[in-house]
Amino acid sequence: MDFDVLVDRRNTDCVKWDGLKDIYGRDDILPLWIADMDFKSSPKIIEAIIDRAEHGVFGYPLDSMKIFQPFIEWNRRRNSLHIDEEWILTCPGIVTAFCLGILAYTKEGEKVMIQTPVYPPFHSGVKNNGRVLIENELMERDGYYTIDFEDFEKKIKHDNVKLFILCNPHNPIGRVWSKEELEKMADICLKHDVKIFSDEIHSDLIFPGNKFTSILSLDEKYRSITAAAVAPSKTFNIAGLSSSIVLIPGEDMRKRYEKISEGVAIGGLNIFGLTAMEAAYKYGEEWLEEALKYIEKNSDYMEGFIEENMPEVKYRKPEATYLGWLDFRKIFPSSKDLDVFLIDKAKVALNSGITFGKSGEGFVRINLGCPRSILIEALNRIKNAL
Repeated sequence: MDFDVLVDRRNTDCVKWDGLKDIYGRDDILPLWIADMDFKSSPKIIEAIIDRAEHGVFGYPLDSMKIFQPFIEWNRRRNSLHIDEEWILTCPGIVTAFCLGILAYTKEGEKVMIQTPVYPPFHSGVKNNGRVLIENELMERDGYYTIDFEDFEKKIKHDNVKLFILCNPHNPIGRVWSKEELEKMADICLKHDVKIFSDEIHSDLIFPGNKFTSILSLDEKYRSITAAAVAPSKTFNIAGLSSSIVLIPGEDMRKRYEKISEGVAIGGLNIFGLTAMEAAYKYGEEWLEEALKYIEKNSDYMEGFIEENMPEVKYRKPEATYLGWLDFRKIFPSSKDLDVFLIDKAKVALNSGITFGKSGEGFVRINLGCPRSILIEALNRIKNAL
């Protein structure tokens, strides 16, 4: 794959490029915001979709275990996660999955905890379903984030939290939580009878020197309180095919989730999503490894560029994801001022940090999953505007 190739996504009903006017108020800006990549997906996935399309009949698909076997093998080999077939449920997307989890494991008015700054739908998913949001704010030092365990347990106990939505790897800060960190959180949740729903959508986008641990690969004693959602969408840039997997080891949790999912008839996947999922986990590994190398070089380039040209902007390389978290607080303490500057002066579209929680004030999230020429152009625009 040549990841330097510029694929023109304009006029393809693409949110990232064609949605700029509606979202940012102008369409003459360079988009490095929403978390999809500007790379073509794996040729093996494209080939599988074309072959399926040429069959010409697109009736109701069967979610057969044949489709999920490559996924099971992939996780055993890459993530040391051993998945039983009975754990597997399907859902169109991860946000839908954890919203169903909110409905399954809590009642209206009950408390749900998240760790901020975090992906905006974590906030809205809780509030829009009539639950009360509790924030365990992550502690930041020199761009590195850690968990405030004292606050974590204090709020779980004091606020009678019923569900904890975990993000691992964490979006937007790029942390891969260690086994020890996960066990400490799981111990607290087990002690206070709190269910854990883990969003693990970025679990295959791990940079060298870091190791992903799924919440489901911990000791079996935690399985009665844990569920996880994963997908090939971020990994292989196929988010538009709406295919995700929910893994729930505990029978009680699984039945409660199934009841809610069946109640809104939302579990089935589309025929091309299933085709792409099978091909991704069967044949996509080489493409992924090349993509990760390229994205890491983008990260290295940005790190060097910022140090040389914008030293007041702070950036720490993520441990995972293709997302960068830029700290502009020394120049723009206010996200409102920073957003106006980036959109109207630098003419780049990034994700405003304040949308990830109040601790994101003065930060922005940048998408590194793009040809290097686009990243260079965006960084130069910011530099020149400063």
